[in-house]
Amino acid sequence: MTHGLDTSFLMAAEVSCHADHVTARTLASSLRQRGDHFALAPQMLAEFVHIVTDPKRFTAPLTMPQALERTQVWWDAPDVERVWPDESAVSWFLAAMAKHQLGRKRVLDTLLAGTFHSANITSLLTLNAADFAVFGEFTCVPLVAPTAQT
Repeated sequence: MTHGLDTSFLMAAEVSCHADHVTARTLASSLRQRGDHFALAPQMLAEFVHIVTDPKRFTAPLTMPQALERTQVWWDAPDVERVWPDESAVSWFLAAMAKHQLGRKRVLDTLLAGTFHSANITSLLTLNAADFAVFGEFTCVPLVAPTAQT
């Protein structure tokens, strides 16, 4: 199965001071071990770099070289499919924005959803499942902390 990556998930997986860092990394590793793949869109990577280098969001933000290096590792990973916003994605984005009467704070996630939709990706890794629930066609993999073995 291929899972589309949202910025929130990648941010948690790559920023060690993020509250969900260990859980996100564990989930990504578990999915990789079972043979699953991931999908990345270039607009999500730009948003990731923008956010993780922002000192207003993190007490220890990544430097620009660190953010770019981590982005490159994901982009080049053999289990990552690169997806692009094509004409179908943009049409879906515009229709979804109007249909659900979404505002400016939903633009980036809606274009990302359109990009995944046009690539036939319905499973998402995100910390913001509610942002994608409105569309009614994506399944968000829950971010669950690993349980202790007894």
